[in-house]
Amino acid sequence: MSAQFYIVATPIGNLGDITLRALEVLKSVDYIACEDTRVTRVLLEKYNITSKVFDCHKFNEKERSEKIISLIKSGKTVALVSDAGTPLISDPGSVLIKELHKNNITITSIPGACAITAFLSMLPRENEEFAFIGFIPRSKKEQTEILTKCSHTNCIFYESPNRLIATLKNISDSFGTDSQIAVARELTKMYEEVKIGNVSEIIDYFETHTLKGELAVMLFKKELKNESDEELINKIKLLKEEGFSIKDAVKIISVLYGENKNKIYKLAMK
Repeated sequence: MSAQFYIVATPIGNLGDITLRALEVLKSVDYIACEDTRVTRVLLEKYNITSKVFDCHKFNEKERSEKIISLIKSGKTVALVSDAGTPLISDPGSVLIKELHKNNITITSIPGACAITAFLSMLPRENEEFAFIGFIPRSKKEQTEILTKCSHTNCIFYESPNRLIATLKNISDSFGTDSQIAVARELTKMYEEVKIGNVSEIIDYFETHTLKGELAVMLFKKELKNESDEELINKIKLLKEEGFSIKDAVKIISVLYGENKNKIYKLAMK
């Protein structure tokens, strides 16, 4: 135990995915800071871990940062865990880590389960490049903007079950029904499932299935193809209906389809 503060990855579903080193650290530290003590206690009780526990989430992170720094300066050791997976990957902790660095406190990470890497390992990809955007925004406009920005590569995001269909329909409207999608649910659990297909097929499938827990989604990189003037005009109209300016619509279509901006602008003016 050479560090003062530990970032510890915990299982994303199957409790058997905890590492031996993670168990050693959680048993050895004086305190464990976690998102939800009720969730973390399930894991701790399974492995007979008796370290003291307190909550540290996005609503009290600044206050808890002061407590953790005070504990460490008094000679105690602290571990941070999230409800599932690797802390700070679409989870709270950035405020705390910033404060720990300011106070020159030694930090080490205990690697383990992470939904992103588990998901990626099951997908067919031509290269290692990908973009991860965390939880995708709720509004259609923000979704289209961020997915357009990442359209040069495979783009992974998290989504909630009750918003999945709406998000997929927005992708279909903005990027075409032939857009390739992968969706993972219940990763590492009994009903683990990964579905891959065009966005229309994925929508049809999940409209008839009950979903639980966070979902991992990947929008595959779209291969550029020559679009007819009529198809480009229809896409301009769609983007304008969603509230995009002509300037933004021209930029989005240019990035997505590799078309000349001047050509698209002239079509938009029609």
